[in-house]
Amino acid sequence: MASKGMIKTAEEIVILREGGRRLARILSAVRDAIKPGVTTGELDRLTEKLMREGGDEPAFLHYTPEGMNIAYPGTLCVSVNDEIVHGIGGNRVLKDGDIVSIDSGLKHKGLFTDSALTIPVGKVDASAQKLIMATEGALIAGISVARAGNTTGDIGYEIEKYVKSYGLVVVEELGGHGVGYSQHEDPHISNYGEKGQGVKLKPGMVIALEPIVNEGTRYIKLMPDGYTYVTKDHKRSAHFEHTILITDGDAEILTKRG
Repeated sequence: MASKGMIKTAEEIVILREGGRRLARILSAVRDAIKPGVTTGELDRLTEKLMREGGDEPAFLHYTPEGMNIAYPGTLCVSVNDEIVHGIGGNRVLKDGDIVSIDSGLKHKGLFTDSALTIPVGKVDASAQKLIMATEGALIAGISVARAGNTTGDIGYEIEKYVKSYGLVVVEELGGHGVGYSQHEDPHISNYGEKGQGVKLKPGMVIALEPIVNEGTRYIKLMPDGYTYVTKDHKRSAHFEHTILITDGDAEILTKRG
């Protein structure tokens, strides 16, 4: 059942809508800055600068997820090639042929939005293009069934079905989540599932859907930094995410980029 705390008020939705627009603009600017020779740390610093210039706070910086004893040290999760999620910006130089996932959250007037995308660096091979296209398509497929009366299982089912049609696999340990009052809220939304199962969606729920897709096996490994997940087989991974508002009709994408 969806708890009352998952339903945002009309006033809160106005704030989340503006926060989503701001985050979308920032990630679009960071996307445009990605090219061979740029470091992951430069992308992280650009994200923080743009957020603070807008009067907002980076949601990820110094955030300590449940079960962790170290705070996340960056504003932007920047994950390259076989890094799946939560890569920490640093001195790594992006090179032609890489793919890079950028993921960030923004706190605007006390409320949170979250978004991610995967970008090719320079010219990438056909397999990388397929991986990126399939992952973004899986997000669109998930959003298409994210409406009042459906369930989180319906979303997971559509995402996995779409990914499998490309001969790729979803990461089962990681998925989407509620968002708004904090970075991560109920419900958890797996990128696989059964129709009609899970939490029933209601108007006013705000959730972040995030297909995470590997080109090899689904198995993952946590690196010694405590945050970065990589594929066990070191094949590449891609990640797309939008914060959406559940309505009686089509979901509203709050972090839609221009």
